[in-house]
Amino acid sequence: MKALQVLSSLVALAMVSGCQKKSEVETAPKSTLPPLKIAYSDWPGWTAFEIAIQKGWFRDAGVDVQFSWFEYTPSMEAFTAGKVDAVTVASGDALVTGAQGGKNVAILVTDYSNGNDMIVAKPGIANLKGLKGKNVGLELGLVEHLLLQKGLTSMGLSISDVKLTAVPTSQTAQVLASGSVDAIGAWQPNSGQALKSVPGSKTVYSSADAPGLIYDFLSVNPQSLATRRDDWVKVVKVWNKVLAYLKDPATRDSGIAIMAARVGVPAADYAKFIDGTKLLTLEESRARFQPGASLDHLAFSMAYADTFNVANKVYTQPQTIATYLDSSLTIDALK
Repeated sequence: MKALQVLSSLVALAMVSGCQKKSEVETAPKSTLPPLKIAYSDWPGWTAFEIAIQKGWFRDAGVDVQFSWFEYTPSMEAFTAGKVDAVTVASGDALVTGAQGGKNVAILVTDYSNGNDMIVAKPGIANLKGLKGKNVGLELGLVEHLLLQKGLTSMGLSISDVKLTAVPTSQTAQVLASGSVDAIGAWQPNSGQALKSVPGSKTVYSSADAPGLIYDFLSVNPQSLATRRDDWVKVVKVWNKVLAYLKDPATRDSGIAIMAARVGVPAADYAKFIDGTKLLTLEESRARFQPGASLDHLAFSMAYADTFNVANKVYTQPQTIATYLDSSLTIDALK
């Protein structure tokens, strides 16, 4: 009987304990914050986020995110309209977005273009000088327009020496193949598709000729940054894990396959794009945030883009570059 009483007491104690634990779980505060909404598109430096998405690394980091896939220009339009909290964007285009009402702050430098942004000319045009008087199709006022001007200037020409036709980047390969333009400006995978679709076409200038001209960001709405800063630090922190996965020979092929599938390009082809994008670790990008008088520094590079944008009437008033950059989240993520 004594043993039975002891057993009965233990069972009762366990039931009470179980009820307490269940109550604690049920009454534990749940986060009422919505997911951070991020618009991303088909640049390799941004497609790399797909690895973290599929691996569940943002969830593991304790942050709820919702990535939405867009064409590039619509991604910036969605950001400006307030449909997302952040957007992946080229440095010069971040200024355009901001000047048009989509104020944004770069919290993460994913990369700089190192050859994937290209001016591709049809057969018979050997170099940039051969574009004089020719028709070039690209997105006016955005990153390839900037690249073309930089290249023409290096050859002693000006942007007025060519004719420009507005072409969405996603359509540049088809437009070059149609013969309606003599050259196009595009980034991978679109630039590579243009080269494949027009036998004999060639790259007459690329971002490898001006490394640091085109940086790429994850830029955030200032209000979201102010209210959810700790969560954005967690997002930034995941970036080095993505790069480590791509760097490790044991997982690199898997990472490239994930990225390639996102954009519908064979993995073998997509692997060639990686070297044209200089992916930056948090340690490397921290140095780029520092002031300096070369394209190795974000503020200098963006000031060059700002001058271009005003001169080409993309917007009228010069932008305050410092308001577009916040290195503190990268610094905190590295602690």
